[in-house]
Amino acid sequence: MTLRYVPAILLGRAARVAARLRKPGGGSAVPGLVVNAVAPGFLSRVLGGFRDGLVIVSGSSGKSTTTKMLVAVLEAHGRRVFTNPSTANISQGLSSALLERVSLTGAIDADIAVLEMDEGHGALLAPRLTPRLVLLTNVMTDQIDRFFDSEKVLAFLATIAGRATECVVSNGDDAMLEELVAGLGRLRIERFGVSAAVLAEQPRGLGSTRTAASRITEGVVVTAASGRRATVALGDATLELTVPSKGVHYAVDAAAALAAARALLRADFDPERAAETIARLDPVFARGEITTVRGVEVEFVLVQNPASFQLNVDALDEGLDQVLVAMGSDVRDPGYFWPVDARRIGHARIVTGSKAAEMALQLVYQGVPVDEVEPDIPTALDAFLALPAPVHGIKTIIFTADPMRRTRAHLGLSS
Repeated sequence: MTLRYVPAILLGRAARVAARLRKPGGGSAVPGLVVNAVAPGFLSRVLGGFRDGLVIVSGSSGKSTTTKMLVAVLEAHGRRVFTNPSTANISQGLSSALLERVSLTGAIDADIAVLEMDEGHGALLAPRLTPRLVLLTNVMTDQIDRFFDSEKVLAFLATIAGRATECVVSNGDDAMLEELVAGLGRLRIERFGVSAAVLAEQPRGLGSTRTAASRITEGVVVTAASGRRATVALGDATLELTVPSKGVHYAVDAAAALAAARALLRADFDPERAAETIARLDPVFARGEITTVRGVEVEFVLVQNPASFQLNVDALDEGLDQVLVAMGSDVRDPGYFWPVDARRIGHARIVTGSKAAEMALQLVYQGVPVDEVEPDIPTALDAFLALPAPVHGIKTIIFTADPMRRTRAHLGLSS
């Protein structure tokens, strides 16, 4: 590589030390801001230096889980992979993640980079990058204060996909993505999706803004899904999968990862090895993760937009009697979630967060009993975890992004 980035790397690492001294566990974006200011070409130069190229995973939802699965499958096939944490999917976060691994000459000891990228920031970075493969998960309205227009999201993803040099892996069940890839004639297009039978079992759809009129006939197809079990067809091969979390949307994430891994590895791709690898994975934090906190088993469910809220609520076990729901400052307009049918929550023991009253109103209006409204998240968490053991199921915490971060900090959980 080159010595031109030595000063920027040293300054970025110094900023990282200073940020962690000032706020232990925080300041992860600060080093990236410093290095990008000192050396604007750092990010693109490092990401262009991997032997087997760069892979970008983007879309409205499913990015973190799909990225984790794809990285694990590639590593199981002997590839050394550089990836970014799910919380580092914008430019400064990516640069900070690179600083953790990069040498003073600007090189990373890995064969391939697989990066989750936020749609908007990815579109801003795309002109400086040349990804070998781009994986597109879906298109939907995102948090209302971010990308309230699906057409806007599609434009971002088109910018990212247009930079691919070899292949675009796309959700064939998403009508808007089908329109996008139709205009990428120079590239190889690989698809993933679900069978007609699986779609028929999802009366509310698969979460995309618009579902394609027909199912894909080639690619990686989910032919059955129930709980954490799924069956996937890859051409003539059929795989039985165990996915990290409950719900057909996680089976679709697995299909996406398998399609991308097959496109990257080609003849080296081993479907059985891939299936075994996915079965061993833990969920990404809060994406249906079950863990023990203060001696109590808890399931964490992150919801970030109406589609993910609906899909995750529909995947809940029936009859839960201890659920905490948290809506925070990341939801500018609580009416954003009113289209969600939340009745499967069954019984909310506590509703918390800065928008607790608004969330409680929606639940009560839909016939879900609410025992207590406590806006202070730490107080609510302590009270919820102190409740007696549930009669049915396990304690379940459903939260939007801001309460998720506050919950993680209060309970001392890692990401």
